Amino acid sequence: MTLLLGTEDGVYRASDAHRDDANRVLDAGRVMRVRRFEWADGVFACSNTGLYHSTDGGETWSQQGVPETEVYSVLVGPDGERIYAGTHPAHLYVSEDGGDSWNELEGFQALPSREEWYTPRHRNEAHIRSLGAHPDVPDRVIAGVEVGGVHVSGDRGETWTERRDGVQDDVHHVLIRDSKEYIASCGDGLYRTTDAGRSWTRLDEELSHRYFREATIHDGRLYTAAARSPPGTWEGESGAAGGLFVSEDGGETFASVSYPGAPQEVIVAWTTADGRLIAGTNEGRVIGERGDEWETVGTVPAVIRSLCHL
Repeated sequence: MTLLLGTEDGVYRASDAHRDDANRVLDAGRVMRVRRFEWADGVFACSNTGLYHSTDGGETWSQQGVPETEVYSVLVGPDGERIYAGTHPAHLYVSEDGGDSWNELEGFQALPSREEWYTPRHRNEAHIRSLGAHPDVPDRVIAGVEVGGVHVSGDRGETWTERRDGVQDDVHHVLIRDSKEYIASCGDGLYRTTDAGRSWTRLDEELSHRYFREATIHDGRLYTAAARSPPGTWEGESGAAGGLFVSEDGGETFASVSYPGAPQEVIVAWTTADGRLIAGTNEGRVIGERGDEWETVGTVPAVIRSLCHL
C-alpha cells in the first residue's frame, strides 16, 4: 500500500502502513488535491503550479499543461474519456486526449451568479475547489466553488445549472454519495442534498463547530471534522479548536470522537487504506482508526491538505 499526501510543500509518498518513511516526490508548491479514479490510470495532483499526473505510483510526475497555472480540482469522467480541471480564477477546462490539449468549457462562465464569485482573501477571485461525478449518471458533473456555491451540469460540462440555493457559498468539498445525494463541506456549515442540489438541509445545527473542509463515508458511517472558525484563527494555545464527528444515520445525529492532536489540530483530509480509515491534520499528523480508537501512524513536515492511497 502506498499513501500520497498533498501538502503545503508538494506531494509526499509513504510506502507502508506507518508514514514516518514519507519522502517528497513532487516539488509543486501548495498541493490542494491528490486524486485517483477507478476508471482511469494513475494519480493526479492539483497545485498552485499546475496539474500533475503520475502513472508509476507517485514516483515520477508530468505536468499536464492546463491553461491556468493554479489548479484546485480534477475529475476524470466515469466514461474515462474526459479529464476536467478546475482552476483559480474559477474556470473549467476539459481534455479529451489524456491531457495533451485543453479547451475551456465556457458554459461555466455563463452561470447567472458568476459576477458574485469573489472574496478578498483570495485576491477578490474564486476557484473551483471540488469536482465530482457518479457512474450511474456519467454525463453529470458537480462543481463546488469557493466562493460561489454548488453547480451541476447534465451534459458533461457544456451547460450548467445553479444549485446554490440553501447551501453556504464557501464550498470546500462536495462528497458524492450516489447519483442524487451530495454532502457539501463549507466554511460555515455542513449540508446535504438528496435531489442533486435542488434543495439542501443543514446537518451541523447541533454542533459547536462551523468550519468544515471535507467529509467521507466509511463502513456506512459519515465522518466529518471541523474547526470552530477559519484558518486565520488557528494560532495560539487552542490552535484550530478542532472536533471529529461521526454519524451512524447519514447525518441526522453525530457523536463527538476524540483523536490524537485534538483540539489544537483539525482533520482536513481523508482516505482509506487496506480497509482502514486514514486522516490527515493541519499540523502534518497522519492518524488511523482502529476499532473505535484513533492512533497516530506518522507525520510529515508540512500542512496536509489531501490524502490518496494507491
